[in-house]
Amino acid sequence: MATSTEIIRRNSKGIKSCEFNNWPDEPYEDMDSTLAVQQLIQQTLRKDPANIDEILQPPDQQEEGTWKYEHLRQFCMELNKLAVKLQMECNPKTCNQMTATEQWIFLCAAHKSPKECSAIDYTRHTLDGASGLLNNGKYFPSRVSMKESSVAKLGSVCRRVYRIFGHAFFHHRSIFDEFESQTHLCKRFTVFVTKYNLVSKDNLIVPIFGPETAINTELASPDTQSPPPAQSIPSTIPATDNPNPNTEKESEA
Repeated sequence: MATSTEIIRRNSKGIKSCEFNNWPDEPYEDMDSTLAVQQLIQQTLRKDPANIDEILQPPDQQEEGTWKYEHLRQFCMELNKLAVKLQMECNPKTCNQMTATEQWIFLCAAHKSPKECSAIDYTRHTLDGASGLLNNGKYFPSRVSMKESSVAKLGSVCRRVYRIFGHAFFHHRSIFDEFESQTHLCKRFTVFVTKYNLVSKDNLIVPIFGPETAINTELASPDTQSPPPAQSIPSTIPATDNPNPNTEKESEA
């Protein structure tokens, strides 16, 4: 009598990084965990990180709020890897402000009153704040269904973490290009936030879709820039965040 071999989908202690996640794929309908959406996203990513359409294609009858939430969690986890690489040359002496191009200076919202931070500190603070919010049981008590009031908070997180891409692209291009060639993370994030209207197209300043994509220089003008739409955000990521120090502070209250 043949006996079935149980498949353990978990990395064993002490294995090499090249052996990570070395198990067969599992059909989504067979995933019975509350983390099934995360499992599906990561499984699809491992097959081909360049296949963005497949990665962002939700299963039939998948709740949109949960799909967006789980993707944003995944983006933040992967952005931590970019942050580690940036530390090689991005430090408070070389990048004492969080900038993207010569026009954009971002104030850090991780303080009681928003203020300038070095780029690497801004990156750390932003990812810490995003992690704190996305893992906060008060706002996201379930990994299976999402309240609209919780889903509404995702846009502000997306807008802030996108700035990490902007700084890396315009000020640490070699690191950005190497990381992007391996992960396609900025392109995937850009397609994601555009698909779900989570970030204004005017704020997507990294020309990720090819050399013919031009940066909209008007959006960086301190005389013409308008702040993004107001959204509610909890105290873990303060409510005021200024995309340009020469314009009025953005109110999200």
